[in-house]
Amino acid sequence: MSEFLFTSESVSMGHPDKVSDQVSDGILDALIAVDPTSRVACETLCTTDYVQLSGEITSGGARDDDGYRDIVRNVLRDIGYTIDGIDFHADTCTIDVKLHSQSADIALGVDTGGAGDQGLMFGYASNQTEELMPMPIALAHRIINRLTDVRQQGAVDWLRPDSKSQVTVEYADGAPRRVSTVVVSTQHADSVTQSEIAEFIRREVVIPVVPEEFLDDETIYHVNPTGSFVVGGPHGDTGLTGRKIIVDTYGGWGRHGGGAFSGKDPTKVDRSAAYMARYIAKNVVAAGLAGECEIQLAYAIGVAEPVNITVDCHGTATIPETEIQQRVLATFPAEELTPAGIIATLDLKRPIYRKTAAGGHFGRNDPDFTWERTDRAQALGQAATE
Repeated sequence: MSEFLFTSESVSMGHPDKVSDQVSDGILDALIAVDPTSRVACETLCTTDYVQLSGEITSGGARDDDGYRDIVRNVLRDIGYTIDGIDFHADTCTIDVKLHSQSADIALGVDTGGAGDQGLMFGYASNQTEELMPMPIALAHRIINRLTDVRQQGAVDWLRPDSKSQVTVEYADGAPRRVSTVVVSTQHADSVTQSEIAEFIRREVVIPVVPEEFLDDETIYHVNPTGSFVVGGPHGDTGLTGRKIIVDTYGGWGRHGGGAFSGKDPTKVDRSAAYMARYIAKNVVAAGLAGECEIQLAYAIGVAEPVNITVDCHGTATIPETEIQQRVLATFPAEELTPAGIIATLDLKRPIYRKTAAGGHFGRNDPDFTWERTDRAQALGQAATE
């Protein structure tokens, strides 16, 4: 297609599903900080003044129920759910804890270095933005991250934690040409007018983070298009861990294997192999071998090495794609693609996960996001291809 539109969305840390993701990853971080070998699969549900934890945990850092409740309340306070009158409060919500130890059957395979489950994972990169991400999701994240910053800095007193963004980009001959539409919905106090909200969002949130050359007089803005967003957060909608996997990845532009990330320790390839696939794809693009790159890794439960490695550059390769595949295999040897190898290569036995659970897992300039490094680009450019 020579011309087309593509839309992606992002959601804030106060969105109910992201509240659940951050709680699950907050539990993971607390456990892995004490015991780096922790096995964690933690799921969270949140609704009106209520949070439930469930899942499987085997860890030397395990807490009693009150200990887990303390972690949950601290996460909710950091998000900003400390406001009276919105029916979800860090200090008063009921928290039920339904956690038990990991299945011994799963442990049999993982303890010997195998994958914690079967599955297929994708990683993607594109030269559309400096983050090497598709532009629609990159801009949607920038808007939400900016909105979070101004809320936390107290730029105005009427912003509340729950919000969403959506960006539609117009493409011509495969390249982004302009931003067609921006949608922002943000929870707010009932003391502010919608015209005040719209002007503030456009002036202080969108314009500072969307490159000027992509906005024009025809760009459409929809701010709180329903006309009011006072009732929000877990009171407005039930949240569940793992329900925003497209927000977490590539905004629908790149494929997703189906597995969610949050609440899972790095022996679970749903998470760690998706990070590794992004690492490989990003280095391929950074090396100039392709304008975009998608990597698929697939695993069998209890088996260490991947059963499949596929490189797809969607027609943008600057050298034959078979040669790129050979260079990938030479630069990222098989032992690095086992669960243990991925964990070691990306240094994943650290309490770094809660901050991945809002703002996207990819395209972030943070030293803890080791899968965002491009330190293998030079090696890919020089790799022998016999």
